[in-house]
Amino acid sequence: MPAPAGVSQALPRASILRRIPPGIWALGFVSLLMDVSSEMIHALLPVYLVTALGASTLAVGFIEGIAEATASITKVFSGALSDWLGRRKVLAAIGYGLAAFTKPVFPLATTLGWVVAARFVDRIGKGIRGAPRDALIADLAPPDLRGASFGLRQSLDTAGAFLGPALAIGLMWLTSDNLRLVFWAAVVPGFAAFALILFTVHDAPARAGKKRVRSPLSRAELGRLPPLYWWIVGVSAVFTLARFSEAFLVLRAQELGLALMLIPLVLVLLNLVYSLSSYPIGVLADRHDRGMLLALGMLVLVLSELVLALVGGMTGLALGVFLWGLHMGMTQGLLATLVAEVAPESLRGTAFGVFNLVGGLALLAASVVAGGLWDVLGSRATFLAGACFAGLALLILVPVARQARKSGHAHR
Repeated sequence: MPAPAGVSQALPRASILRRIPPGIWALGFVSLLMDVSSEMIHALLPVYLVTALGASTLAVGFIEGIAEATASITKVFSGALSDWLGRRKVLAAIGYGLAAFTKPVFPLATTLGWVVAARFVDRIGKGIRGAPRDALIADLAPPDLRGASFGLRQSLDTAGAFLGPALAIGLMWLTSDNLRLVFWAAVVPGFAAFALILFTVHDAPARAGKKRVRSPLSRAELGRLPPLYWWIVGVSAVFTLARFSEAFLVLRAQELGLALMLIPLVLVLLNLVYSLSSYPIGVLADRHDRGMLLALGMLVLVLSELVLALVGGMTGLALGVFLWGLHMGMTQGLLATLVAEVAPESLRGTAFGVFNLVGGLALLAASVVAGGLWDVLGSRATFLAGACFAGLALLILVPVARQARKSGHAHR
């Protein structure tokens, strides 16, 4: 999966950042604010479910898996609808708005059912916004800067994902572990994200001759997605089986004896590494072999899961979480870039929707299996199983990348 031809190998990083359109920067900061809001809650939610509401780790696996699968299923329809409408922003704004308005439910919840309902609706909002937002980034980005554009958006998004837990730690210390007050504080950045997308983000100008899609999910239209796209979807699905919900990293920290107030540090470290690595990897993806970068990311996940399974203590936890964040930075923006490159312009929303649907179903399966293994065999079995799936995805990727180089269709 080589980089597109014609990209300067020595383009300064500052020049790249200046060339990225303002709409992509705005979408990045929208993602940052919403992730601050979400991660202030999610950093503490697994522990809250287990300790305060009496849920089992298997229940946590079901809740996390179903929540993410719901988001992924919704992305199919929102992505297809954005192709049919020819407009992306309105759906993205609805999704962010729905997520913002459900945030107050978390501090108000008194039973497990309330939390499950809030998590479910919050993820519907994520599903509505996800595919149209990614398709809008692909529409706005210059062709030779797609990797950098997706990397920047992912980097800003993930900056929010480590700022959120960091704020949660500070508020837990200031309020003597008052979980509900932390959940209330998370409401503010959620509404700020909604306001930002309403007033600063706009659809890409309509291109003359662009085809309107009448039935994006019809067999005929899906048949226009090239074979390489379906290979990317398949590789990503197997890979997702290895990277189950990050809630299990939080539970691993609790198992190793990390103090309740410090448990959000797990997500702070993970997302700090994720954020710092996403944009540089995106820049590299515009210049170098993307298949090789993706393979290296999968190898890093194998190492992360082996460390989490076999190395004890805080040192093993920190190293495993560091490697987990690095693999996310090396793979997530890159996979989105590959989808944007191989999908026809008029079907980008649908392509991202289907891609996320398959990934969400794989995440549901992975989280349920991880929770079951943890309950029956312990945490070591959970992480060793993840390492095996990551290794399998790596084996599948090798012939796919070779085929992409021979065909020359990896990028347009």
